[in-house]
Amino acid sequence: MLEPAARKRLRVVLVAPRNPLNIGAAARAMSNFGFSHLRLVNPYGVAYREARSAVGASDLLAQATEFPSVAEAVADCTLVVGTAGVADRQPQHAVRRLEAGGRLIGQKLQSEPVALLFGSEKFGLRNEDLAYCHWLLRIPTRPEHESMNLGQAVAICLYELVRDSSVARKLPVRPRHARSADLERLTGLMLDALRSSGYLNARTSASTALKTRRLVRRLDLSARDAEILMGMFRQIIWKLSGESS
Repeated sequence: MLEPAARKRLRVVLVAPRNPLNIGAAARAMSNFGFSHLRLVNPYGVAYREARSAVGASDLLAQATEFPSVAEAVADCTLVVGTAGVADRQPQHAVRRLEAGGRLIGQKLQSEPVALLFGSEKFGLRNEDLAYCHWLLRIPTRPEHESMNLGQAVAICLYELVRDSSVARKLPVRPRHARSADLERLTGLMLDALRSSGYLNARTSASTALKTRRLVRRLDLSARDAEILMGMFRQIIWKLSGESS
């Protein structure tokens, strides 16, 4: 069972949710399992704070935080996990089943903040949203009916985190991982260097930005390594700007 301090490190992030009842159901599931940090990215309308299905979770719902972008919603997290069906996609991330992914999330929550992303009821998580994720979590539904209700998906994922006592084992102290905000700064510096070198062009810049963002997440960088790489790219950019002047 996850300790209360570990549960406080989880950020449940709902991206562009459309139905206030689903938001309320997600808040209620969080309250059921002892999680308290609900974040919403561009929620549809403002009526979600009156969601009737948030029985017993009105305080949690009232304290939910809104963000204009996924980048800002996960900026303080060292692990960002997306939830997505993969039947009609070719994911660019590692995809883990709920049982294995839940154990990894639980282990990380022992010491560092984690964001668990859920997409809108209509579209799910877009490729632009998934680019901020380190890997994806998959609920093993049947292929003929893969899509789940948002509130149900939140409840199942949170239950998985608390049901297995092995996730609460203390792990050896490891180097602190880079926050998502630091990874985004590194991504920006890499893109600046590519732009200055002439590698980027208008036709491919958007796809290159997504590929670079995913690449940085796959590196699983420590905070120290991210700082070192940012320093390297700042020097490269400075050198390139001097040569072009």
